[in-house]
Amino acid sequence: GGLGPDIIRELTLRTGKSALILLILSLAVTPLITLIGWKQLQPLRKLLGLYAFLYVAVHLLIFVWLDYLLDLDLILDAIFEKRYALAGFAAFLILLPLAITSTTWAQRKLGKRWRALHRWVYLAGLLAILHYVWLVKEAYSKPAFYGGLLLLLLLLRLKPIKLKIGQWQRQWRRARLAG
Repeated sequence: GGLGPDIIRELTLRTGKSALILLILSLAVTPLITLIGWKQLQPLRKLLGLYAFLYVAVHLLIFVWLDYLLDLDLILDAIFEKRYALAGFAAFLILLPLAITSTTWAQRKLGKRWRALHRWVYLAGLLAILHYVWLVKEAYSKPAFYGGLLLLLLLLRLKPIKLKIGQWQRQWRRARLAG
């Protein structure tokens, strides 16, 4: 456990990884409910998503404050010259309105547009994976693992797959009741 000699780098990595894990966990809630029918998990989705955003915000704060000392020219240069920084910043810009509109009031006020807006979380997840891939450059096993999880979660949300899962669940219940 210690932070080691490069504390800023270690804090940046830890907050980024935590943010990615929390984001993926938040995206896993709905497929888990679909698969196992345990609707008590539903409140976790919002909580995990907000914690993911908190870690993303801290991750960005470490980058702009501790790493770049709030020097706007250096920060903008980094964002537009380093593709990993651009992907990470774009993910933050997508997650910001999602966090702001995570209230029940915003959900009611936006109506159907709320759901469309919150689907952007998948693009933010993809950008976070790209951010990670481009940052590590060669050690792709961890980003590939998280990317695979994100892809699986996206596939489980597709209507034909959800319908097939529902069909399997009904068959399983009938077989269990008959047997």
